[in-house]
Amino acid sequence: MIHKLALVDAKAELADDVHVGPFSVIGPGVEIDSGTVVESHVVINGPTRIGRNNHIHQFSSLGDAPQDTSYQDEPTRLEVGNSNVIREYVTLNRGTPSGTGVTRLGDHNFMMAYSHLAHDCQVGNHTIFANAASLAGHVTVDDWVIMGGFAIVHQFCRIGTHSFCALGSVVFKDVPPYATVSGNPARPHGINAEGLKRRGFQSGTIKALRKAYKTLYKSKLPLAKALEELNEMAHENDEIKPLVRFLEASRRSIVR
Repeated sequence: MIHKLALVDAKAELADDVHVGPFSVIGPGVEIDSGTVVESHVVINGPTRIGRNNHIHQFSSLGDAPQDTSYQDEPTRLEVGNSNVIREYVTLNRGTPSGTGVTRLGDHNFMMAYSHLAHDCQVGNHTIFANAASLAGHVTVDDWVIMGGFAIVHQFCRIGTHSFCALGSVVFKDVPPYATVSGNPARPHGINAEGLKRRGFQSGTIKALRKAYKTLYKSKLPLAKALEELNEMAHENDEIKPLVRFLEASRRSIVR
């Protein structure tokens, strides 16, 4: 399954059915699990672990050193989960000692061409990164997030579950769960209702989330007071609880 023109280091560990195309380079310290396809002209450096059934397209670069001037070749790593699609020219960098030491991409994510995960980013499951969407270092992206083309996220920001960052968004603060944001700087524009419908959210739940959004953004309440009301609403609808937990944990404040 390894093309004769591919270069696979003797210290790399590949499952027997991993496919590696011509002119790809797999370095030492790389582990690739069963069912993963690595197309031609891909470079994967270690320490990197890649799970099952991923499809890594040509010219992408995984596990290279972090783009951090303080990095001194310490042993950090990249971890990629299962069933991800990683398209052309995607770059996933390893972590840094000053961060978590690891960059993670979860399961069932779709990384379109030229998208980028910088050092120490933590990305969940079922996300979509459209072309050239980019995360600076230490960004956390929760499950079911959609990043529009050329959307950019500042370091240490958090992007909440089921949120949507529109085309060209420039995100400097945390994006709450379920929200849609756009612009430079990114500002909120309602909830991601269409995405929620596609994922099977019932109309009553979407209505409750709209009310929660209005409490947060339209009521003119101070954030602490709005959070009190959201806590009360969460007793009646469990889907509001992720929003409450997110706001309680925010350290950068949220987009306004």
